[in-house]
Amino acid sequence: YDNVPQEINRLRCRVNYHALKFLPEIEQMADSLVSRMRNRTGNPNPYMALHLRFEKGMVGLSFCDFVGTREEKARMAEYRQKEWPRRFKLICLTCIAEWFPSLAARLAEAKEGRCPLEPGEVAVILRAMGYPKETQIYVASGQVYGGQNRMAPLRNMFPNLVTKEDLAGKEELASFRKHVTSLAALDFLVCLKSDVFVMTHGGNFAKLIIGARRYMGHRQKSIKPDKGLMSKSFGDPYMGWATFVEDVVVTHQTRTGLPEETFPNYDLWENPLTPCMCKA
Repeated sequence: YDNVPQEINRLRCRVNYHALKFLPEIEQMADSLVSRMRNRTGNPNPYMALHLRFEKGMVGLSFCDFVGTREEKARMAEYRQKEWPRRFKLICLTCIAEWFPSLAARLAEAKEGRCPLEPGEVAVILRAMGYPKETQIYVASGQVYGGQNRMAPLRNMFPNLVTKEDLAGKEELASFRKHVTSLAALDFLVCLKSDVFVMTHGGNFAKLIIGARRYMGHRQKSIKPDKGLMSKSFGDPYMGWATFVEDVVVTHQTRTGLPEETFPNYDLWENPLTPCMCKA
């Protein structure tokens, strides 16, 4: 990103937002899903798209500790040791923090902001932002770690929760299942066209959606939770609901996809630079 000529940035911008196109069948299916999402109750409704990053691989890679049974924690430890042996050994050296509280505090501080939000945490944040129980939510996600039990708090607080599998029949999605990227493309387009987009963890998928929505003129809200500050709020046993709501609202006033100040090495896809708006 350093010292890239403006004409090169313009070319990158034109390729990303104008030259690259989805296949017609993907566009048509995505439009159908968007239409069904907006008309689920018989009347045109806005909807929220939630990119929920809480798959087993994401939870494992984060090396964060989540609530679960002793058996679940043991299975996750085995999975991490198998998939990331070198990192597993390094992390295990910190087990001595159990005997050294000051070290444990520093480890907890270092963890803040790096852990994917759990479905229940997402539900509480959205409720604090003022979204009612009736909100229509489209979930773009892989298999959630913990299954329905882990999803229960989110579904209880927002029962109008659906996926592409709920909106379309098996036959309609059969041809897309041949390629995982085709299914991801459907989720991408439904998220892109939503009235509100919420990301729960980093990644190119969410960055590209936020960047495209900014490129289109910031007409649609994109919420990027501050996981670091939220972890402190969730971890405060003395914080009341009113204080928590104030924290959430104030924290996210500037994290809703509006224009941001840019600087060298900034991610071009998440925040398109003004000179790169491809108008010329």
